[in-house]
Amino acid sequence: MDVIINILRVTFEEGLMYAIMALGVYITYTILDFPDLSVDGTMPLGAIVSALLIIKSFNPWLSLIAAFVCGALAGSLTGVLHVKFNIRPLLCGILVYTSLLSINMVLLMAGTGGFSIATFFKLPTVFDSGIASLIPERIAGVQIRTLVISLLLVILCKILLDLFLKTKTGLLLRATGNNEQFVTMLSRDPGTSKILGLSLGNGFAAVAGAVIAQSKGSADTQMGVGMVVLGLASVIIGLSVFKNIKLLKATTMVIFGSILYKACLSLALALGLPTQYLKLLMAVIFTIALVLSGKLKLAGKKAK
Repeated sequence: MDVIINILRVTFEEGLMYAIMALGVYITYTILDFPDLSVDGTMPLGAIVSALLIIKSFNPWLSLIAAFVCGALAGSLTGVLHVKFNIRPLLCGILVYTSLLSINMVLLMAGTGGFSIATFFKLPTVFDSGIASLIPERIAGVQIRTLVISLLLVILCKILLDLFLKTKTGLLLRATGNNEQFVTMLSRDPGTSKILGLSLGNGFAAVAGAVIAQSKGSADTQMGVGMVVLGLASVIIGLSVFKNIKLLKATTMVIFGSILYKACLSLALALGLPTQYLKLLMAVIFTIALVLSGKLKLAGKKAK
């Protein structure tokens, strides 16, 4: 029983943490229809920035803001490459991701004195300082603090994103993804909205990286491998599985999608799947999600 509870706890913890990144992917992929591969670079960027700041005795909560800013700057570069230099979206993401491979390594080596991993196991994090210190670490022998903080963080990100999407700027962002010509007719620049959307999306990815790094007590450049697949799968699963529940907003569906995706991975590992096959399983689940999503859309069109 304890094993099952522990698996469920870890699944929800990780699902909520990765849901922050999935919210960012939702902005770029669903709202803007922009296949952004730079997420694989901005997520570890946020983790490394947060880790190095904590090592330098910086407030762990404020390090999340710093991670967001760094991720947003990288995302805006992706947008500038596309909007100002007319480079295809896929190539823009590849260029920025490739650049971040070197930038992240340089930051990490410079901040740790030549080490390829930043560790801060005994230093304060968002899970044991500030508001977290007011939450009991265990209830009935079950660790709940990390779960509660993860839940609070993802709810905060969701609320802020929902509020932003209701503003004039947010509505313009949505309009840009749906119909650029309409935005141009309103005498607005759709390129500016694209850059803003990519900045926000990668900012969320960087925050997710920072939160995950703080939960593990370490950060490295390999944290972002496969994150685009994870984020896209979470978005597609969430919007496909929960789309008929009218009371749920799209952002809530994405969060549930992330938890469901992590649950599939946790179940596979619990059933004895070797860890070396984990990335393959991620790709398989993503493929299934794409196929089912396509069939559901086709069925919806026929029903109309």
